[in-house]
Amino acid sequence: MAARLTDLTIPESETAIGSVRETVLAPVTAAAFWSAVALPFLHLPLLLLTGLSSQSTTNAFLALIALNVAALLVGHPYYRE
Repeated sequence: MAARLTDLTIPESETAIGSVRETVLAPVTAAAFWSAVALPFLHLPLLLLTGLSSQSTTNAFLALIALNVAALLVGHPYYRE
């Protein structure tokens, strides 16, 4: 017979939360961490080749900066123990 939600004890629910954390959160933080490492390599060519001469390249540069900051925040806890 399948266990109901009310039948779960605290240790079983903590194990389930830990399992979700390992299977979902770990790959997301890993991808964000490595994206934060790689994104600055896109900033330099954009600055050197175009010099932010038009509004669209300026918007692209600002979007890359915002994406890099978001990746830094999400990927910060990667491999910390």
